[in-house]
This record gives sequence, structure tokens and C-alpha cells, in this order.
Amino acid sequence: MSAEPHPTLPPVRLPSDAELARDALGAPLFARAVRLARWAGPHTRVDAGGELAAAQLTEAAAALGFDPAGEEGPMLASQAWRVAVDTGLVDVTDPDDGGTGGGGRAGGDGASEAGEDGDEESATAVPGEDLALVTGGAPGEVLDLWLAALDTVLADAAVPDLDDLVDALDEGGEIDFDRLDWNPGREADFLDGVLTNLYLLTVSGHGASEGPIPLPVLAASMVIPEGMGEPTDAVLEQVSDAMMRLDDQFRQLEPIGLVEFRPVDEALMAEADDEEFAAAGSASGPGAGGVDDEDVSRYGLVRLTPLGLYGIRARLLEAGVTAPAVGDLAGKGADALLDAVSGYPEVAAQAEIEQWLAGREPLDAVAELLAAARGADEGGPLRRLRCQQALAPAGPDAEQAVRAVLDDPELGGLARVWLSERGVADVPAPDEAMVFWLTVDTIAAQLAADGETAELPLLMRSLTEHHTGFFDRVWRVDHPATAYVLEAMGRTHPDKKAAKEARKAAFKARSRQA
Repeated sequence: MSAEPHPTLPPVRLPSDAELARDALGAPLFARAVRLARWAGPHTRVDAGGELAAAQLTEAAAALGFDPAGEEGPMLASQAWRVAVDTGLVDVTDPDDGGTGGGGRAGGDGASEAGEDGDEESATAVPGEDLALVTGGAPGEVLDLWLAALDTVLADAAVPDLDDLVDALDEGGEIDFDRLDWNPGREADFLDGVLTNLYLLTVSGHGASEGPIPLPVLAASMVIPEGMGEPTDAVLEQVSDAMMRLDDQFRQLEPIGLVEFRPVDEALMAEADDEEFAAAGSASGPGAGGVDDEDVSRYGLVRLTPLGLYGIRARLLEAGVTAPAVGDLAGKGADALLDAVSGYPEVAAQAEIEQWLAGREPLDAVAELLAAARGADEGGPLRRLRCQQALAPAGPDAEQAVRAVLDDPELGGLARVWLSERGVADVPAPDEAMVFWLTVDTIAAQLAADGETAELPLLMRSLTEHHTGFFDRVWRVDHPATAYVLEAMGRTHPDKKAAKEARKAAFKARSRQA
């Protein structure tokens, strides 16, 4: 999978390998490939490319329960056979060397073409060694087979449809790629980009976690340049073309279990022209209004399945992209945990923390978290916020470790909050220096986690109203983020007078730090 370098992606929450393997075995196309692998034997004849001979394609369709005389049955059988060969579920025997191909489609000068009359020199196919993994392999081995099947399906999905190929045949029967305007590498990159965007929309919480993605949104994400205001007619036409390509490709990807897909309404395709498709792509984009759910659904909806999330993540990792999964940090130290989850969305951070805590002694885990939360570096405030989040579910067993840091200048305020929330007696009151230090640390953490949100000015108003002479005191706080926090308050405080005082205090804090 080709992909440009990405920053660390948000983590994805996946089912267990055993659950994913069951999903893989239940995917219609993979299940058909397994059935054909069990059906294959000495009678099975294939051509030089490993494809079933025409006479046997109808038999394969019948073995799958399809009508061999219909058009769909042989087509689906051919697709399942390609998957079986490419994954190693079937081995193709080369008659010239007397051996088996060990999986993969037969080819090369040594393979003879299979005649429909059962010519003894024809290549044959038998169940491959990997077929035993379907019932006797570990979940990870089943998933490896499914990933190989996914590669085959993705390659097929990037190929133009048959009508376009026929139109591009020249007089000699060769495909005129210039007339077809098809570049295999470009098409594969386009599909990879679409699936990467779909993955990002899903794990970021703005897509399939809240509902399926409208096809126009996905097409627009591939076509409309970032920062473009009103798309031009030419760009909208490209969105329309991309939608129709994706409609065809997702129809092919659904049987392997990668996506759940609602195709473009065929009645709409018959009625609407390109401009209407493109307009839908623009109108149903993020933040758009005036288009109801039913209207958008007519233009197609797509969602990655849990198995699809697993598959795309595997391809991203292979391409060198950092694509974490919840649970990756369970065996690492608290320092690695807090550093990593500091960049996670809050829900994902909580899920990762819960997995990290599971199986650890509560007292030891809390002590390790508190030690990892220290630090005057830029990431310190957010680490302490995540530490506080990690301590929230801790019970009475953690009290001893929390009390041990009551006098710590960086953790004492956090410890007092935790103890007070649990109604613990004899918690010493913080001095004024600790109160103001904790205030700066908390706002710095909120800024790092969520930026200047709509809720932050309300917090700032509350702080300044409850502390007389707040700005005259806070600029003296010995915290590396003091000036940064005051500058943010100067920009966002809802009271103009207080905002002005914050800017003056920020200048004093900068001068003091210098």
C-alpha cells in the first residue's frame, strides 16, 4: 500500500484476533474460495494463468450452489477461484516440471494451456497446504490468508470494467492504454488513498463510529484541494466521476468483508446528470446543511467493518505509517503510556489506560503513573491530565501511593483533588503557590488536549472571579507554561478588562522567564 508519511494516527479499537478470524471465515468471497479449494482435485484443469478452464467453470459454479447456466454463477466462481489460487488455498501443478506451484497463479513459459477435452498435459490444481490453516491454524494465520485475499480483491477493484476494456481494444486485439486512460499504479494509489481517508474518518470519530460515510464526502476528500472555497464546475465533475468509480469498487470490496456498502441508487443514476451528483458531493460534505439523511443515502453510504479496520491498518503499518491500536501499550511502562495517550482523543486514551491498568497491582501501577507524570517539559501538563484520568477509577488501594506525593510541587495538587473527591479525611489544604501552579497546569493541559474550546473562557471567568487580584499573582507562578496560559487568556477571556489584564500579566511573565 503506497502512502505518504503521516503523523501518528488516532488509535483504533479492534476485536480480538479470534473474533476477526471468525469474521474473515464468514466473508462470502473468502468462504467461496475455501469451498473451491476443497472441491479442487485431479479432475480440475486450469489454463496457463491458473484460471479454471471454461468447461470447469460451470462445475465450480455448481459446487458453490449457483446456477451454472446463469451469468452470475460462473463470474463469482471465477473470482473465488482467483482468491483461492493467490492465497495458497489451491496449488497449481505445472505439467512440465511435475511439481506444484505452491500457491499463486500459474504462469510462465513452462505452463501449457488446458484444453477443454482434459488434455493430460494441461495444468491441474489441488488443495494447497495452507487450506489446513482454515480449520487448524491460529487466528493470526487465518487473518494472514484473509489479508492475501484482500490484496487480490484490491488489485481486481483497480482494474477498469469490462465494457471500458472492450472499448479500448485496438485492431490487433491489444488494449490501447492511452485510449483507456488507465494507469495501474495510479489506480492502485487512488484506491489506497480512498481507504486511508475512510480509515482516518473512522478512527477520528467523525465517520463510521457515528454512522456510515456518504460516498460524496469520500469522493470529495480525494478530489477537492484542501482550502478550496466554492469548488469549480470542473472539480465538481471530478467528484462525480470519483463517486461512480467508488460505487463500482466498493461493490467489489464488500464480499471480502472489508466494508458495509449501500450503493448509489440505480434509479437516481438513471435520472440524474453529472452536475446533480457533483452537487450532492458538495452539499453532503462536513458541516453542510439542507440535505437530509435519506437524500444523502441515495448517493451511497460506506462503512469499514471491524475486519476492514484491521485490514487497512495492516496495510498502513506495512507502508510505514504509525497506526496504533488500543492495547498496544499494555506491556509498556507508564512513561510510554502517558506520552502516547497525551496525543489520543479522550475516549481512546481512557480505553488504552484501562487496558494498561488491567492485570497490574493497583498500588504499584498508581506509583508508576505518578512518577511518569512529573516533568517541566512542554508535554508535562497533558501527561498530568492523563495521569489524573488514569487515577479516576482507582480504589482505596491507591491511597497510600497518592498520599506519598502530597508535598510534591508538581503532583501535590493532583493528589489533593483525588483524595478530596473520595471523601478522604485529613487532607491538608494547599497553599496559595500550589493553587496557582495547579491552575496554570490545568489550563495548559486543556489547551494542549483540545485547543481554545468554547468551554475554556467560562473556566477562565470562574477562576478570575473567585480570586481577587488573580493576574497580579499568577504571572509570578514558577511554571514553564505561565506566559503561554496568560496569552491564551488574553485572547479568549470573555471580559475585555480581564483579557487586557491577562495580556499585561503575560508580558510580565515573559520578562521574568527571560
